[in-house]
Amino acid sequence: MKSPATTTSVAPGTMVSPRSVRTSRSVTPWAVGTLALALWASAALFAAYILVFYIGAVPAGTMQDWNKVLPRLYVPDALPTTIAMAAHLVLGAILLLLGPIQFIGRLRQRAPSLHRWIGRVYGVSALGAGLGGLVFVLGRGTVGGPVMSIGFGLYGVLMALAATQTMRHAWCRRLDLHRAWAIRLFALVIGSWLYRMEYGLWLKLAGGIGHTRGFDGPFDLVMDFFFFVPNLIAAEMLIRRGQSPPAPALRRAGTVTLYAAAGVVALATFLFGHFYWIPHILARF
Repeated sequence: MKSPATTTSVAPGTMVSPRSVRTSRSVTPWAVGTLALALWASAALFAAYILVFYIGAVPAGTMQDWNKVLPRLYVPDALPTTIAMAAHLVLGAILLLLGPIQFIGRLRQRAPSLHRWIGRVYGVSALGAGLGGLVFVLGRGTVGGPVMSIGFGLYGVLMALAATQTMRHAWCRRLDLHRAWAIRLFALVIGSWLYRMEYGLWLKLAGGIGHTRGFDGPFDLVMDFFFFVPNLIAAEMLIRRGQSPPAPALRRAGTVTLYAAAGVVALATFLFGHFYWIPHILARF
């Protein structure tokens, strides 16, 4: 990804210039930074869990561990789809680690070459992760049946599309469009992390109402799309928001919301890390 040093001409009301982005960010910098740090720490821990638990099962010879969370994720006689899923998991972990770094403004300004090289790795990894997941869905289907296959297949298509568009617009130096697609791509990337977080919180707080072992209950059907569709809606709102600064009351409400979201993420990460991710990581050693 390239550094947004310039702003290209786009239709009025369609895109936000870097100047307006800096203005809006300066409204609640500490709140934004706190939420960003909480998200990155949680995503990084989840990425470590993915690499150690799932990929670590390969040298350990315990591939059946893949099926502890999602049944039929590993099937011994389906090597092509297993390789596709392994690629999806590895590249997904890379995305969770690198994604937040690309939105650090100072990095883009002071080390544009590093930003571009990380962006290339990020874009190619996103394309590979999307295609890997799509190959798995098309080759084997999903445990939840047709609705889950449609939802997850659409997720893979959108991931590959967003990755392609992000890299294409960066290459052509259409930087406003590049930034817009990068935001959409990041919204999709965190979907895999949100899927686990939302499922875990629902099982703990609501007792798993609407969830079945076959992942075809009412809650499961909603989750087939909920882990990425709201993210994209939020991304579009961010991309298309007006350039005028928000009212003071709205700024205060936004600050409270950001801090509350950071608190929820931190609490959920502690619970997941303490009871699930960290024990599974340590079990590999």
